[in-house]
Order: sequence, then structure tokens, then C-alpha cells
Amino acid sequence: IIMISFLGNSATAKYEKLAYDFVFKNLDGGTLNLAEFKKKVIVVVNVASQCGFTSQYEDMQKIWELYQEKDFVMLGVPSNDFGQQEPGTNKEIKNFCEAKFGITFPMTEKVSVKGTNAHPFYLWAKQNHGKSAVPKWNFHKIIIGKDGRIKDTFASVTNPTSKKFIRAIEKAIN
Repeated sequence: IIMISFLGNSATAKYEKLAYDFVFKNLDGGTLNLAEFKKKVIVVVNVASQCGFTSQYEDMQKIWELYQEKDFVMLGVPSNDFGQQEPGTNKEIKNFCEAKFGITFPMTEKVSVKGTNAHPFYLWAKQNHGKSAVPKWNFHKIIIGKDGRIKDTFASVTNPTSKKFIRAIEKAIN
């Protein structure tokens, strides 16, 4: 029992599937297959345009620009699950992100990220990494390693340009 408490979630993670087994639709309605990002670090962030953390889009774009040539992908996942802070259509979300923040990283269509109706990726994350993989609010971050497994998670308050977050990304890349 003591050993299990030290090992945490990884002791129970079976990973019958990897992150690469999941598919989203993008904001234009096309397919966004995570298998396209095999052998890359993927940071998955549930986002919303009317949230107190919405300014993190700017830092997400900075991180994307800094690391995209280093086997890294930033992925925005719009969700209206928290405080109804993403009420827009996919087209409105895309226009907002491009006009206000110059977003060029991949974005999925708006999906649910919590509860039984969550996108299968988020159900998988909870099953394999536990409660820390379940977003508690907008701008929750999940780092997927090059092996397709969850390496770390960060709460909304952790800024994408914080030293702690950048260290976690660099550790996953290297």
C-alpha cells in the first residue's frame, strides 16, 4: 500500500489506448486526428473566450511558436462546460482566436471536457491519469509525452509561460 501511494496514478494506468488513438473535429469541421502528432509532445488545453484566463491564449501562442519545430504541438479544445464561458459557434471561436490572439496552433471544435458526456479523449485521460487529468475550469493543461501517455497536468492558474510549465514541456521533449 505504501508503494502504491508513492507511485500515484501510474500504478493503475493500463494505457490500453494512447492519445494517438483519438480523433477530434477541427473548428472548420475537418478531422483532427491525434495520430498525426505521433512521436510529438502534445499539450492539450481546454479553452474559453469569455474566461478570466482567456489571456493565456497569448502565452499558448508564444509557447507554440517557440517549440513547434521541436516535436511539439499545442492543441486548444474549446469547451462551454465552465460558467458558460464559450457560448460561441465554432466559426465565432475561430474568428475570435485569430483576430484577438493570432492563434495558429490547431484547435478542435467545441466539445465537453468533463462528466459522462466528455469527449472520449478526456474520459481516457481520467481513466489513465486520475482526477488531475479532469479539468476543474477553463485553461486546464494536459501534457502528453512522445509515447502517447500523459506526463503531467496543470491547473488553470498555471500560465503556459511559467518556469514550471516550460520545464515540464522541455523534460517531455527531451
